[in-house]
Amino acid sequence: MSIPNLLAVTRLVLTPVVMVLILQSTDSRAYALAGAVVFGVAALTDFADGYLARRWRITTTLGAFLDTVADKVLITGALIALVEIGTTSSWIAFVIIGREIAIMGLRSVAALGQGTVPPSIWGKWKATVQFVAILFAIAIFDVNIGPLRLDEWMLIVAVVVTLLSAGDYFSKFRGVISRRDRA
Repeated sequence: MSIPNLLAVTRLVLTPVVMVLILQSTDSRAYALAGAVVFGVAALTDFADGYLARRWRITTTLGAFLDTVADKVLITGALIALVEIGTTSSWIAFVIIGREIAIMGLRSVAALGQGTVPPSIWGKWKATVQFVAILFAIAIFDVNIGPLRLDEWMLIVAVVVTLLSAGDYFSKFRGVISRRDRA
């Protein structure tokens, strides 16, 4: 297995660790900080695996699959744990997770017709903003800006970028789901 693929698998393995640390963070600030560090390391593996795969020209179908799944699992696991402890809105988690499912569906339909839906710059921004916002939510910085904490504002920004990313994908690839079946 290549190093980029191992990094994606590492992200998968670290997800339950992040979840446990988040769930324990209600009892101790140390758990919150440890969860933020582990999540941050896991998020950095996303950037490292893509960079190394492109640099070493070892992009594979397995690698693309592992990378995509690992990202979704990490984001979803962290959001579920944050909702469980009551520091993140279930609506924020719903929008972010719902977008991921919708884009996976779009990619699946494209694949049925032998097409692809390649990553976009909006998708890359979405991932970065989500990783940063969730990192702040795990660390629970007690910084209020108006009626919300800094991490809550950041998650709202993540939702906006998530929705813009979804809109970008569906506008560019609407033909994938609007084609008529040929008899």
